[in-house]
Amino acid sequence: DADTAAIEALHDRVSGPGRYVKTSYRVREGLTGQSRWCHGVWTGGVLVAAIRFTPISIGGRAGPLLLGPLAVERRLKGEGLGKGLVALGLAAAAADGVPLVVLVGDASYYARFGFVTVPFGCIVMPGPVDPARLLARELRAGALADFAGMLAGDAS
Repeated sequence: DADTAAIEALHDRVSGPGRYVKTSYRVREGLTGQSRWCHGVWTGGVLVAAIRFTPISIGGRAGPLLLGPLAVERRLKGEGLGKGLVALGLAAAAADGVPLVVLVGDASYYARFGFVTVPFGCIVMPGPVDPARLLARELRAGALADFAGMLAGDAS
């Protein structure tokens, strides 16, 4: 939580204010703090990469996480920082028994981590989302079949 200002500054540099209109940001509205699965990379006292994992519920059932945003300073793209943060966060979530991670993103990038497109209509976001960009990664075999319905932030 002490790094929240640095995280916001990184997102301002990388994504700008347009990020606030994305549906994923609606899910996180009203939720405070960073979860224990969030990670960052610092160099020279500056946060240069960060990933967020937000506890969510799907169809009223808690347990999954929403991955995102993932931000890496433009000058460091292609250095493996994003890949490392995704792998680190997924491993920590799996070790903690998280069954499923969902995100809205580029399937070609996230496929390397085992993410697949969510079957149409299985998980519903609280706003517009391209169904081809709604992805999930089972951390427990068969977990996707256990979750259906509206995705929402979970403050519990």
